Amino acid sequence: MTALPSTTVANLRDLGGTPLPGGRSVRSGLVLRSGQLDRLDPEADPVVSALGLRTVIDFRSEAERTDHPDRLPAGARGLVGDVFADRVRAGSMPAAAQLKDLLADPVVAEEQLGGGRAQALFGQVYRSFVSSGSAQAAFRLLLTEAADPQGGPLLFHCTAGKDRTGWGATVILSLLGADDETLMAEYLSVNPAVRQAFAPMIEGFTVAGGDPEIALALIGVFPEYLRAALDEVETRYGSMEKYVREGLGVPDETVEALRARLVV
Repeated sequence: MTALPSTTVANLRDLGGTPLPGGRSVRSGLVLRSGQLDRLDPEADPVVSALGLRTVIDFRSEAERTDHPDRLPAGARGLVGDVFADRVRAGSMPAAAQLKDLLADPVVAEEQLGGGRAQALFGQVYRSFVSSGSAQAAFRLLLTEAADPQGGPLLFHCTAGKDRTGWGATVILSLLGADDETLMAEYLSVNPAVRQAFAPMIEGFTVAGGDPEIALALIGVFPEYLRAALDEVETRYGSMEKYVREGLGVPDETVEALRARLVV
């Protein structure tokens, strides 16, 4: 996966270049990931302009989209795949969708996430990526759009581009044949960019008395988070292919089209 030096989009990465078995790799320039696009300025950001994006999939909740609406590149269509819609309707907004609010209040963060609760909550969130209906609809949308042989370059994102987006990237790369070591390495590779993007908030949080361990649990990604989702796949479906076919409802023909389009 290639990090792109955008000046207005945080954590912009191309899945292209990710190594696959047999000397193959993921084709560059077709499927990209990032944080939210609320500061996107194509005129001032030649890196983004050069991508020629045609589709943007937003995994954020309605509240996130309202507070920080995307700025789409000219000619790109925006699609919404609200991963957390089910949990929000049930009155449970996950921590992954409240990063800025939680980092603004160390007392609330300690009450809700202290004592290892942050890590446990993120494990639950990652399991919901596999099990909840709204998450399944969102990741079905991602695979369907990414497999479209007539589609142009696609970008998918959430807020920080690490959790919902990280699982979407894991599913795609797994279907393309990436091994477990590559999947984990690519998942963890966003940590420097995410921590840099949130550095002012982390500093403010800790200066105000916040526990730095809570801040890191919120901002970073960790192997146990991804393992929770992968374990949910194994427990419920037995394999990634069955999860995609039976859980997401994506037909085998779409998976083959995805591989034909993205493997080189």
